[in-house]
Amino acid sequence: MTTIDPGTPVRPAATFTIGGDLTVRRLGYGTMQLPGPGVWGPPRDRAAALAVLRRAADSGVDLFDTADSYGPGVAEDLLREALHPYDGIVVATKVGFTRPGPGRWVPDGRPEHLRAAVEGSLRRLGVERIDLLQLHRVDPRVPLADQIGALAELRDAGEVRHLGLSEVTVGQFEAAAALTPIATVQNLYNLAERSAEPLLRHVAARGVGFIPWFPLATGRLADPDGPLARLAASTGASPAQLALAWLLHRSPAVLPIPGTSSTDHLAQNLAADGLDLDPAVLDALDRLA
Repeated sequence: MTTIDPGTPVRPAATFTIGGDLTVRRLGYGTMQLPGPGVWGPPRDRAAALAVLRRAADSGVDLFDTADSYGPGVAEDLLREALHPYDGIVVATKVGFTRPGPGRWVPDGRPEHLRAAVEGSLRRLGVERIDLLQLHRVDPRVPLADQIGALAELRDAGEVRHLGLSEVTVGQFEAAAALTPIATVQNLYNLAERSAEPLLRHVAARGVGFIPWFPLATGRLADPDGPLARLAASTGASPAQLALAWLLHRSPAVLPIPGTSSTDHLAQNLAADGLDLDPAVLDALDRLA
């Protein structure tokens, strides 16, 4: 078993302010797992999906991440049924994909598609303004300025409060930020996959939130005899809790959005933001990659 020499526990910041005016608890909830297989169609158990959303809100989660492509439309419909009128809750959604079928995702950044998609999200969510609208993917077939310009026009029209990006490079972020304020970026990032580390450092230095998707995808690190499992055993936390706690400690700009369709798993995930990790544990987690 890994031996950890205790030090002074480190407590990460509890909240982050998106765009300068939306303060949220840093551990949010992602809705991608709620639709059916392949992120397609209705959930296997609609009542359970609604229950986990309500339990998350009742537990203090106030940042819910979704997308028009989850279902498609299913996750946004569930959010409205479970949580509308969203008192004290920030809803972040995404546009920029079409869904030809289960498991299939096609970027579509044409301005007319983005505008229609936002109107659809407004309708399904039951709001007049989306708190955080993220471009789900940059469409390589459409000039970035056209994609960002269409979303900025919607913000200027009052239909969007803040804009974000998803799966971008530092260069793409800078190109978009030169056109309009960007409040968040959302990229794949977790203990096992850290290629977005330069982007995280870049945006965090600018006060921009970083939303890691697949925050619990730890791969073989969490195998029963793997290093994360051994480290978790030495601390009394679960591997998933350590993975989330590591993200929360990584940067005060990180906003993990673990998703689950189980209220039990939800409770376990949310306990991660109460973990104060010793410097030695953080160092051991840092060296797992």
